[in-house]
Amino acid sequence: MGIEEKKRSKTFGVLLCAEDSDYVKKTHGGYFGVFAGLLADEGDEWRLYRAVRGELPRGDEIDRFDGFVVTGSCSDAHSNDAWILDLVDLLRNLVDKRKKVLGICFGHQILCRALGGKTGRAKAWDLGVTCIHPTPSTIRLLSSLNIPPHLPVIECHRDEVWELPPQVELMAKSEKTGIEMFRYGDYIMGIQGHPEYSKDILLNIVDRLLQCNLIQSFHVEAAKASISGKDPDRESWKRLCKGFLNGTLPL
Repeated sequence: MGIEEKKRSKTFGVLLCAEDSDYVKKTHGGYFGVFAGLLADEGDEWRLYRAVRGELPRGDEIDRFDGFVVTGSCSDAHSNDAWILDLVDLLRNLVDKRKKVLGICFGHQILCRALGGKTGRAKAWDLGVTCIHPTPSTIRLLSSLNIPPHLPVIECHRDEVWELPPQVELMAKSEKTGIEMFRYGDYIMGIQGHPEYSKDILLNIVDRLLQCNLIQSFHVEAAKASISGKDPDRESWKRLCKGFLNGTLPL
């Protein structure tokens, strides 16, 4: 294998499933900027598709991509809005083509749905920094990238995966959520938490949720206490997500 082949640039797509808040646009360049800042390598190309507006890659475009990231959303993965149904169809096509797909929060849930699993409301909101617990087999995988066995991550969800599809492997759980991570083969991975979030993004979201009467004051206080007491391990999550997308995580 020559040097040129080793350094071949890759192309990834972000399937954005939420509208950018004014805060994220002003401080981080939108959620696309947040994901690219976490995952992009020099020389790689990252493209944005606003899936929430019905923008998806065409069939003849898909083969140009090495992988996709499906983001979080204010919508429910179990709903039947037209854009969500179109996204499910696209994801099934990507699965058939064995394209790398990383699903985050809503993306984790919609991937599960596309594969035949079940999603729905959790018993309660999960807002703040949560330590997830990988399975023994996942711990062995993560050790190859020097990733520790317990991974704090920012969570922001009230839906969850209820039931995994057949042939899908559970990778991690937490005290609140039974399915925090899963994988299907070596090309599909779902993560319930938000490796891409920083604390300021979460705080802005919970403030807006409170203003919309979607949560109560005690939720906000609990989230603030959570993030003041511990930090998400963003560097480890970065290595994990990039390792998956680039094929260096030995799944």
